[in-house]
Amino acid sequence: MTLGEVFLESVASGVITEQEIVWVTRQQSRFARHEEALAIRLGRLLDDGQINLGCRLS
Repeated sequence: MTLGEVFLESVASGVITEQEIVWVTRQQSRFARHEEALAIRLGRLLDDGQINLGCRLS
């Protein structure tokens, strides 16, 4: 899993899973600068309600 994959899937579906949030928080110390910016953007989308915490159905 990469941050880019998490971001794109979350934006496309409007949902981020709890497991993905846990993964992002555990990996954040390893992020490159551009990944940090992407994580911040993901957080802002969550704050704005454009992405919701939940599960994706197949």
